[in-house]
Amino acid sequence: MTTKELYTKDAHVWVEHPVQVWEGATVTSDYRSGVLIVRIDQSGEIRQIKITDEKKLPPLRNPSLLIGQNDLTSLSYLHEPAVLHNLKVRFCDRNAIYTYCGIVLVAINPYYDLPIYGDETIMAYRGQSMGDLDPHIFAVSEEAYTKLERERRDQSIIVSGESGAGKTVSAKYAMRYFAAVRGNVSETQVERKVLASSPIMEAIGNAKTTRNDNSSRFGKFIEIHFDPEYRICGASMRTYLLEKSRVTYQSAGERNYHIFYQLCAAARHMPDLKLDHQDCFHYLNQGGSPQIDGVNDFKTFNETKTALTTLGVTESEQQNMFTVLASILHLGNVDLTSSEEDAECAYIESDDTHLKTVCSLLGVSKLELSRWLTHRRIASAHEVIVSRMDLQRAAFARDALAKRMYGELFAWLVQAVNRALDTGHAKKHFIGVLDIYGFETFEINSFEQFCINYANEKLQQQFNSHVFKLEQDEYIKEEISWKMIDFYDNQPCIDLIEDRLGVLALLDEECRVPQGSDQGFVSKLHDKCAKYPHFMKPRFGNAAFIIKHFADNVEYQCGGFLEKNRDTVLEEQLECIKSATCCRLIHVIFAETPVDHSATLPPPSRRRATPSMPLGSLTQPPRRASGQKQTVGAQFRASLSALMATLSATTPHYVRCIKPNDTKTAFQFDAARAVNQLRACGVLETIRISSAGFPSRWLYQDFFQRYRLLCLFKDIDRSNIKATCTKILLKHVKDTDKYQFGATKIFFRAGQVAYLEKLRADVQRLCCVRVQSCVRGFLARRRYARLARAIHGILARAKGYLVRRKVQEIRRNRAAIKIQKTVRGWLARLKYQRLRRLTVGIQARARGYMARRLYKNKKILKLTIGIQRYARGYLVRREIGLKLRKIIVAQAAVRRFLARRQYKRLRIEARSLDHVKTLNKGLENKIISLQQRLEDAQSKAKKIEPLQAQIAELKAKLETLKLVEIEAKALKVDIHSKDNLLNDLRIELAEEKDSNKRLVEEKKEIQAKYKKEKETWERESEKLANELKNNKEHYEMAIEERDKRHEAEKKALCLDLENERQSRQKLLSSQYDLQERLDSLHRAPSKEHRRSLSDASTNSQQETTVEDDFGYGSVRSTESSRPALEAVNWSTTNSNSSQNGPTPMADAGLVLRMRNRISVLQSELSRTAKRAQDLEDRLTNRLTSPPANPDSDRFKVEELEIENKKLREDLEHLRALDSAHMSKEVIDQLHQMQEELDRRRDECIQLKSVLTHQTSNLKSLATSNYGSDVDIINEDGELASAYQAQKGINRQLQEELQDEKKFYAEHLAQIKQENERLREENEKYQKMLSNDLNQEPRTKGQEFAQNEIVRLTSEMLSLQERVDKLSESCRKYKNQIRLLLQKLKEAGVEHVEDILEEAATMPQNTSTAMEVKPVMRKKEREYLGMFEYKLQDEGTIIKKLIMDLKPRVAVTLLPGLPAYILFMMILHTDHVDDEPKMHGLIRAIRMGVRKTLKRRAESVEYNAMWLSNILRLLNNLRQYSGDAMYQESNTPRQNQQSLRIFDLSEYRQVLSDIAIGIYQGLITLLQRQLERLIFPAILEYEEISGLLGPAKVAAPSPPSAGPARLKHDLASTHDYLKVHAVDTPLRVTIFKQLFYYICAYSLNQLLLRKDLCCWAKGLQIRYNISHLETWIKEHLAEYGQKNMEEILSVLKPITQAVQLLQARKSMADVRSTVEMCADLSAMQVCKILNMYTPAEDYEVKVTKEFIHEIQKLMQERDGPDANKKPHNLLMDTKMIYAVHFDFCPSPIRLEDIEVPEVLELDGYLTKI
Repeated sequence: MTTKELYTKDAHVWVEHPVQVWEGATVTSDYRSGVLIVRIDQSGEIRQIKITDEKKLPPLRNPSLLIGQNDLTSLSYLHEPAVLHNLKVRFCDRNAIYTYCGIVLVAINPYYDLPIYGDETIMAYRGQSMGDLDPHIFAVSEEAYTKLERERRDQSIIVSGESGAGKTVSAKYAMRYFAAVRGNVSETQVERKVLASSPIMEAIGNAKTTRNDNSSRFGKFIEIHFDPEYRICGASMRTYLLEKSRVTYQSAGERNYHIFYQLCAAARHMPDLKLDHQDCFHYLNQGGSPQIDGVNDFKTFNETKTALTTLGVTESEQQNMFTVLASILHLGNVDLTSSEEDAECAYIESDDTHLKTVCSLLGVSKLELSRWLTHRRIASAHEVIVSRMDLQRAAFARDALAKRMYGELFAWLVQAVNRALDTGHAKKHFIGVLDIYGFETFEINSFEQFCINYANEKLQQQFNSHVFKLEQDEYIKEEISWKMIDFYDNQPCIDLIEDRLGVLALLDEECRVPQGSDQGFVSKLHDKCAKYPHFMKPRFGNAAFIIKHFADNVEYQCGGFLEKNRDTVLEEQLECIKSATCCRLIHVIFAETPVDHSATLPPPSRRRATPSMPLGSLTQPPRRASGQKQTVGAQFRASLSALMATLSATTPHYVRCIKPNDTKTAFQFDAARAVNQLRACGVLETIRISSAGFPSRWLYQDFFQRYRLLCLFKDIDRSNIKATCTKILLKHVKDTDKYQFGATKIFFRAGQVAYLEKLRADVQRLCCVRVQSCVRGFLARRRYARLARAIHGILARAKGYLVRRKVQEIRRNRAAIKIQKTVRGWLARLKYQRLRRLTVGIQARARGYMARRLYKNKKILKLTIGIQRYARGYLVRREIGLKLRKIIVAQAAVRRFLARRQYKRLRIEARSLDHVKTLNKGLENKIISLQQRLEDAQSKAKKIEPLQAQIAELKAKLETLKLVEIEAKALKVDIHSKDNLLNDLRIELAEEKDSNKRLVEEKKEIQAKYKKEKETWERESEKLANELKNNKEHYEMAIEERDKRHEAEKKALCLDLENERQSRQKLLSSQYDLQERLDSLHRAPSKEHRRSLSDASTNSQQETTVEDDFGYGSVRSTESSRPALEAVNWSTTNSNSSQNGPTPMADAGLVLRMRNRISVLQSELSRTAKRAQDLEDRLTNRLTSPPANPDSDRFKVEELEIENKKLREDLEHLRALDSAHMSKEVIDQLHQMQEELDRRRDECIQLKSVLTHQTSNLKSLATSNYGSDVDIINEDGELASAYQAQKGINRQLQEELQDEKKFYAEHLAQIKQENERLREENEKYQKMLSNDLNQEPRTKGQEFAQNEIVRLTSEMLSLQERVDKLSESCRKYKNQIRLLLQKLKEAGVEHVEDILEEAATMPQNTSTAMEVKPVMRKKEREYLGMFEYKLQDEGTIIKKLIMDLKPRVAVTLLPGLPAYILFMMILHTDHVDDEPKMHGLIRAIRMGVRKTLKRRAESVEYNAMWLSNILRLLNNLRQYSGDAMYQESNTPRQNQQSLRIFDLSEYRQVLSDIAIGIYQGLITLLQRQLERLIFPAILEYEEISGLLGPAKVAAPSPPSAGPARLKHDLASTHDYLKVHAVDTPLRVTIFKQLFYYICAYSLNQLLLRKDLCCWAKGLQIRYNISHLETWIKEHLAEYGQKNMEEILSVLKPITQAVQLLQARKSMADVRSTVEMCADLSAMQVCKILNMYTPAEDYEVKVTKEFIHEIQKLMQERDGPDANKKPHNLLMDTKMIYAVHFDFCPSPIRLEDIEVPEVLELDGYLTKI
């Protein structure tokens, strides 16, 4: 089918319009040769178009399917009106500012800040291919970066457009993308410096023009360097052709460079620059438009200073820079005047203030500067002449100097930026961003426009060749036949400019001529360049020339060409400026030797054709080698050639910026302006190249999905889609030249897709008619059947109604009779009861009245008697009170008289001179001493003051550091909760505003009430003050009474003390008497030597009753009746407690007995310690001094006899005991016997020593008294008999001792057997008891018994610990006793070794009985819940427990077992008080977990495992911290196991931070894994067959890539978290976070993909989301309905978005649509509606009115503050819900935890 056949009735075409360029029209009748009749769509006008050439028929319009396409080359009809309309629809209707045109990104300046440049948008485009998402500058940047990584070839982004089109902003966003995606986290922070260079370059290189408020008046090429790992490692900048003429002149409505206005705005902050308002300077007030709307010059000045500081420009350099800029402004204000003598010559007044300011700022000579501003030096062959310049030349020279200074300053600043951006790291690749001016044409075009257009010619040539090359490469890649495409080649225009006799060459030649002029230059052009086809002469005048550029013909005025090309400044002025002494920067920027830029900016590697000239600013022309200055044109040509060489060595990417209108109105599209720019920037040329070949390209699968309606079902071969597509095309497109079959795509000529769309629409129309007929017939039949059923039903119901009515009447009559009978009986009973109640009531009231009257009379009588009694008592008391007051008055008078008399006497005495002297004498001495002390204190204070100041400063610093640390920790933990608080506060603020109004009204009422209450309060306060005064007086009286009482008690105590003293004196006197009696006994032994031993004992008992009962450990002491601590048989106790059964009362009695036992043991311990100390003191005294009482041994022997009798009685008692109670009592008695035997040994030793001393004393006494007649003493052998008797007694004692030992050994064997039996029974009962405790209680009694048993057991264990401590103390005292015995041996006491051997045999014999005790203690010590380890084994334990632990092993263990083991190790360090060991262990845990997770960063299972363990360890630290808030659910035993010494609250915070880090890492890992599944599972997967997208519909995905794969991963994650016992609230938060990410990612992709915004895709996506909702309900229902609904609510945004795609979009549905999109913002809704594309013609299209109404209602819904809030188009995928680790106590007992063998920790950990 030919194109002519498409012009049929109702075809849509474009016709030309004088203003709108093109307008739409509809063909009213089929085209006939020569005439085409159309109707204008907008006005309805009928117009006949005469067609002279059928090739010039009006362009056809694209079908509605293709309107608003992202890529202009995908349009079926590629021509100028189609491109213009597509851009207008996207820009005005859909607010889409970016559009692809092949490889070119067309960017239209919206003059409005769009929220499409956030971090979320950057991350959305990261990793996406160009064309997958909506067009964006980030997509071009991503394409460049991806190619840099993939192809390892340098890239470049060329941003062009006219002034005001947004080039600078686009380049800025491109650089921002690179910095955000692959910024290098290093010290230099290059990406921050790259972004900081933008405000600097804008300040010194941008200015306001009539077309743009921030127009770049120079070109720049920024190279962003990357290291081998493709991270930013540096940058460099080159600038081109700074517009220096703007420094001295601005057109109307324009401004100078921004930096000058910023300086004037900051003038008051820099008074040394002597600046004033901007209107006061000549260089700033010429444009008449000094202000820019919405721009604060002072604020931007601060931003510029900050950026300079960031880039390393020092404060002094900044100050010098501002000095140079201020000097330029003042130089422009230097007044050049003419004198009266010579009106043409220029003069400067000597008192010119601005001249003085320039000289003072720069430090130059005023006379020199004034002279050379008005004079010049002319050098001839023989002499040098100095002549005065006229006003025009002087002004021009001054302006040239100002421009030169600014240009040099600009070049220096560019070099400074390059130095800052150079990091010195290895540079492997770069991405260049070229921000260069676009094609310009004005009414008057000068040298600047010529250079700009020349640069654009070069760039356009490179662009055309690149586009052509890509087009041909595509054809070759798809293996289709093609022929050479012709494209516009602008090389002839470039030759015109660059040839040897071209424009630049002739301009340089004219500049070298001494008397060269602009007119001579133009004449040469007309003469030499007439042969070039692109050169034209103007019709009028000879001062201009015309060049035919690729965009338009431009006429250049030659005025100023030569001067601008020369760019000359008087050398004398430069020399004067260079002599500046106050500004060092002048010498730097005017340095003769050029700076070696290669040292600071090395060229990037692998760059081909790198220019030899230094990088940096190319705005200042360098000098040639010969010393001659290079012209601006030659320098610009060289720099442009270097730039083109650099671009040719890279892969270019193009961004064409379009200015939509000249009024800077937001989203207003001027078609005429846009067409001119499209032509100028080469977009239409790209379209022409594409349309010359095969512009429309479809994948086979996409073509089949779209156009399978055009073939029969039997012709479809799904196994060979290409063959099916071939059949479709062969059937409907007869001309095979209209399409080509490529390897993966079908290529169509222009218009063929529109033709296929027309055929498809016709087929759909026929199918719709057939479907409608079938549906209407079905509806009619259904309506008839429904009507017949209704009639039959009505008849049946009518008959039933009549029958039911008759039956109802019969029932009603019968019921009425029955009701009458019942009512009549009820009325009769009611009447009788009423009469009865009335009668009874009257009687009751009458009787009550009589009784009350009688009671009232008696009460009045009683009250009368009481009143009389109180009145009489009152009168008597008043009389007595009057008498007392009179007595007191009399007493006071007498006392006053006596006091006055005493006062007079004392006053006379005080006035006497002697009294004053005595008082003053003491005062003088005191004053002198105080003065000396004051001087000493002052000297010390002077020394202390600086130290105190230092201490105060250090304390303040310490406090601030502590506060900062605490705040940092608190902020880190609470940062997420603060965000939620902020939202809540905003809501509360709105509520507060409403409540404030009510509070104002309430305030008035409260004030009124306050006044009334204030008066009452004042009255009450007076009463209270009086009462307070009275209370105070009563209080003082009470104090006086108390003092008196204390004095009385003090006297009583003094009396008691005196009595005690008297009694003590009596005791001392009695002691003296006893001592005298003893002395008398010594002096007269002969009188008493015949007494028997029994008599002596009897007498000694009477004498020793007053002595204390210690020294020999008498058995009469009360301690002997108590069993020893070691004798307590805990096994028996436990067995008894277990045998008693679960009755809690028996256990409670046991614990009470244990408590009493412990109290007794404690008291016994204190007495034992006291006795041991006394024994040691007495033994020491005995060893150092001879015994004072030699007869005391006899007394002790008697005591031994008595105690032996008692021991025999005890043994008999033991033998008579019942066997059931024998074990416990026998052990108690045996221990008592052991103690008594020990005491007996001590007594024997002491008796022997006493006997030896007595023998020696007797001998000495006999010798002294009888001399040699010693035998008289022993004449009857009494001493020998006494000694023999004593030996007999001792022998008898030893025999009894041996018998007792034998009996003791026999009983020990019996007891051992009994203990073995009891221990077995005890273990059996303990097992039964533990089983009962582990089972769930069935009754409340069992539950109470279990709790009571647990509590009593924990108390018993605590008592056992105390008993152990007491036992240890007893052992220490025994050791001390043994040491004392050793001292006795050393002192000469005999038979000590025998006694010690006997003492040693007893523990050996008792060891068998004591074996029970260690076994039970070992079992009880397992309940301490600690693991002991060696410090050198710490690393091995951490390695095996943390680093080597596998998840598959961990799942077989107790959940959180590593955390329990680690905590029990920490608990042991607290138990032994080893703080360094504790710190080292926790530090090792942290490092081990971090290393493990770093090594296994990509494992979800490892992260889940250690998140659970760290939280378990954190909860254990909380549970056993000892804090009351964490101990509420603890058992008593768990509270006993709490930390005793260390406070690990800081480490709890550290563990919480580690847990947060693991949680965030886990979330990031899960999000990264889900990211690759979300798009294919939710947005791409198509399970419902037959639903198609509008254009690019992906092939059906396999089930493994759909929702099933996503659900499988979610289920795996859920299993991991559940197996490793992650806390339930945390699991809910994790899945809430994951589904939020799924929702955010899906919605962001939907908002950035136009192909997804259709009804069919919405249905598919909604179906895919339902899979996730079903999964949530199935797998997460265990967490409760509330949590499940909370997780489901996270998916509401994406659900509402797809519902919006499916909803009706008429004006009647506006409100329901707004209500449906409750969780979407107005911007998101409007974006979806703008991108919505009907897949078929019969679908309803979204109108502008519908979108505007939606936007209006949603803004009303959001409230008036909605515009103040930041709006983001995309959801924040990095948002993380605030996580809080709730306290979760563990019911597991630490003592039950064992280390499994699989951990291989045997030998490293010891259970305590």
